[in-house]
Amino acid sequence: MNGYKIETSALHFVTMTVIEWIDVFTRKDYCETIIDSLKYCQVQKGLEIFAYVIMSNHLHLIIACKEGGNLSDILHDFKQFTSRKIVKQIQEIAESRREWMLERMAISASQTKGKAKYYQFWQEGNHAEVLHSNDFILQKLTYLHQNPVRAGIVMQAEHYVYSSAINYCGKKGGLEVILLDL
Repeated sequence: MNGYKIETSALHFVTMTVIEWIDVFTRKDYCETIIDSLKYCQVQKGLEIFAYVIMSNHLHLIIACKEGGNLSDILHDFKQFTSRKIVKQIQEIAESRREWMLERMAISASQTKGKAKYYQFWQEGNHAEVLHSNDFILQKLTYLHQNPVRAGIVMQAEHYVYSSAINYCGKKGGLEVILLDL
């Protein structure tokens, strides 16, 4: 996992990035696939989500898993499912960048060691960092929620649709999260 190790019972800051930083999540359909898949992992696999943001080409999460769960397995399944689903969506939806994106994903897959696959959607690894102190948790929470602000997408973090910042303002967001009390 690129030098980052997932510890079973710890809180983690995780980053998942689309290959070559392709701006896939500029379309609502693809973002909704991520949200729906995260909801499924919460209900069916014991994923605990404390914060999230979906940017144009990557996803940040502050997560853990319920006792007895395996966070590495959950993330593996999440990435495998969303990869297949989003590639299928790209193939089926009127997507102006379809051929270019599929070509980049096919080239990336051909250069990947291991299992033969036609397309690679996510970069290898999850860049998982264990959050070991309240200061570090707050730093990552702030970083995560300020991503859309720094990118110039919104003026206030809580106005970004695909983020848990709204949840931390006492309102309901697109995905239920467990609020961190720091």
